Amino acid sequence: MIGVYLHKKIVVFTLTIFIALGSSFFANAQRNKAFDKRIKDGTLMMYDDPDAAIRIGNQVVKDAKDNVDYKIRAFKLISDAYSSKRDYEKSLEYVIKANQLLHLTKDDLLKILIVNKMGIQYHQLKIYDKSIQYLDQAEQLMLNHPVKDSILYYLGSNYVVRGFIYKEKLNCNIAIEYFDKGVSKLIASKSKLAFSAISIAKYNKGNCYLLLEDNPKAKENFLLAISYAKKVNAKSLHAFALKGLAQVFTFDGKYNEAVNSLQEAITISKNVNDLILNQEIYKGLSDNYLALNNWDKYKEFHFKYLSTRKLIKERERKTISDSLLEKKSELKDKYDESINKFYFVYIFIIILIIGVILFVLHRIKRSKKDIELLQNKINLLQNPKNV
Repeated sequence: MIGVYLHKKIVVFTLTIFIALGSSFFANAQRNKAFDKRIKDGTLMMYDDPDAAIRIGNQVVKDAKDNVDYKIRAFKLISDAYSSKRDYEKSLEYVIKANQLLHLTKDDLLKILIVNKMGIQYHQLKIYDKSIQYLDQAEQLMLNHPVKDSILYYLGSNYVVRGFIYKEKLNCNIAIEYFDKGVSKLIASKSKLAFSAISIAKYNKGNCYLLLEDNPKAKENFLLAISYAKKVNAKSLHAFALKGLAQVFTFDGKYNEAVNSLQEAITISKNVNDLILNQEIYKGLSDNYLALNNWDKYKEFHFKYLSTRKLIKERERKTISDSLLEKKSELKDKYDESINKFYFVYIFIIILIIGVILFVLHRIKRSKKDIELLQNKINLLQNPKNV
């Protein structure tokens, strides 16, 4: 009877453990699935509503707690959203946070993602040597990765960013080669996230063809940029591509078509609040209305262009001022910390010196007593009659 009873107890205990482990595994799986969805949602909205993407990223960082992989991915999302807002210093701050956690993850793809992003970030800050350094490092990690299909999206992004750099530093012909290499990898990745990157690559390729005075190819690439932007409802990318298409129409003397394209860009991007985009649209409209001798519209949009440019300058000054205040605050904190450390060390040294002095005095006093005792013993030995 006792054996049967113990057997039942063991079975119940074992089943309880399996149920608990199963429940824990299921709960973790559900939580990770929820994190994946939130990060994916944030990624898809980063061009149209970057502030919402930042909020999602911050919430995931908070909820992930000790889950390092999701923290890294969330920091990457926040960094991308700040890039979309053209706040590249803030974007760098968050990708550095992600990079600092990389040694804690075993996910090689995540390492590739963040190192690649570091290269992208330094490109946006126009620190091209540093950008190439990280892009090379990321490319090497990708080439060493055993599952080649899983790195196609990242490799495509890597080549597209190189195209941006070579467009600035070398020439458009080399840049176009890298845009094409990048797009081929992005298409091969079959990732929905690749559509935004392809749109950006096609837009920049279109700009290259404008510089090379090949308007038909420029138009072809701007139309492709629009097509890919529509696939993910990326309104700012769509508007930028329309602005590029308008430039083709302007160069071809089709001013009314250019105006229509730019007006459509305004409608699409009305909630995006991208000052750089707005500035370029207003400049394009003022130029085209001037070519059409429509002075009222020219003055309207020229005024909007100047006002937007002034606002951009003010924001740049504010960003610089905020950055300086932040640096000043950091320096003050470091100074206060240094002062506190100095006082701590100073007090410690004083206490140590006092301790040493007291110890030495104690030893001297003890030595004197020892000498006196020894002297008394000597005296007693020398004068036994006194005993």
